[in-house]
Amino acid sequence: DEKLDNLHSIYVDQWDWEKIIGIEQRNRRFLFKTVSQIYSVIYKVSKLSEKRWGFTYNLPKNIYKISSLELEKRYPNKTPKEREYLITKQFRAVFIYGIGWPLKNGKPHDGRAPDYDDWKLNGDIILFDDAIDGAIELSSMGIRVNKDSLVKQIKYKGNDELLNNPYAQSILEEKLPQTIGGGIGQSRLCMYYLQKKHIGEVQSSYWTDEVIESANKENIELL
Repeated sequence: DEKLDNLHSIYVDQWDWEKIIGIEQRNRRFLFKTVSQIYSVIYKVSKLSEKRWGFTYNLPKNIYKISSLELEKRYPNKTPKEREYLITKQFRAVFIYGIGWPLKNGKPHDGRAPDYDDWKLNGDIILFDDAIDGAIELSSMGIRVNKDSLVKQIKYKGNDELLNNPYAQSILEEKLPQTIGGGIGQSRLCMYYLQKKHIGEVQSSYWTDEVIESANKENIELL
């Protein structure tokens, strides 16, 4: 059901990772520490690429962190995507956290599954991509739900039947460990580092005639 465009492909390739943590690490401080560790690798590779290949990324050494509520307060009359564009254009590398619960306007910054991340302890790593003149999300991640956040989020969504599946039952009975995890887009990273305008320039996938025609008009060669 994916809508195909320059950032979305039917072929989804990403590094999925999951790490067991202690109950005492279920906090924003630990989340931010993990985000900074991931970003430090992205930053180091950008510096190596600048030195070896002559690319320019203008990434800051440290990633800027802001909650979805703070972001809404800063740009109250903008859509979530417009907010992402403005904040990443200003700071170049941003982690927007706390995604899932409704904001002041009654709508969430973005949709999140109720049985995946804890909506108070999750977020997206987003960079400003000069090639597309826009924000590019490289990772959606977070500390996973525990029994309390699982129940609250599922009941808010009205998906009570999800509580009956084996996975949810294992969380409710505390049979599964506390974890943090996420996905890091492989092709989007390649697209960013190589300063390409379309994900189809770095991966081979299926494209509709409409997408191919649009790419041809911009002299973009899809693999």
